[in-house]
Amino acid sequence: MELHSHRNQIQYLETLRGLMAMVRDPGHTESVFDIEDGLQNLEAYQLAVEYVHRDPDMAQLIEERFLRHGAHDLDALLRLPEESLGYCFARHMRDKGFDPDYFRVREVRTDLDYVLMRLRQTHDIWHIITGFDTDPVGELGLKAVELAQTRRPMAAMVASGGVLRFLFKDPEHLGEVLAAVSAGYQMGIKAKLLLAQKWEDHWERPLEEWRTMLNVTPVGAKSSHA
Repeated sequence: MELHSHRNQIQYLETLRGLMAMVRDPGHTESVFDIEDGLQNLEAYQLAVEYVHRDPDMAQLIEERFLRHGAHDLDALLRLPEESLGYCFARHMRDKGFDPDYFRVREVRTDLDYVLMRLRQTHDIWHIITGFDTDPVGELGLKAVELAQTRRPMAAMVASGGVLRFLFKDPEHLGEVLAAVSAGYQMGIKAKLLLAQKWEDHWERPLEEWRTMLNVTPVGAKSSHA
């Protein structure tokens, strides 16, 4: 009992530290990981796993523990056709100067571990598919997509915390933020589950074909779906 209490106290402190860092800087990635590691025992996380498990393709991925192993080979992806997802992903990462393997790695022992690890692995691909930028407003829009599709508690915390941050620190941009969150949530509701895709097995597939398959109209584009 004493050990369990001590572990909960450590998780609480990790969460508090992460929340404070996120409020100061919503783009601080490590704070997001700290918060999630501190809250992972919440019932809401298990409910989120059960929610995505309802999708048959996602249930299969969870059972397989499908993950990408090893670092991205951006040079190889840049040799694919320019309309392909792989090329668009690699070009995006190079142009932004991002490390595609930046995320904190989780050891996968449970279904929750797998879901969180897969979300971390594919975050930047979701940016490409949805069209949301990597600036603070775009990140909040993408978190709304994720919230609609997965019910991940961390997505709710980042989206709501981001709105509060803009409300108090940059109120002149609040309307833009609310519009992005609204658009992201509606996109997530309409689209097929992005988390259930084996992106890396089909890098050569054209980006627009992916979007059509998944019923995604990227932000800034006119809807072509019925």
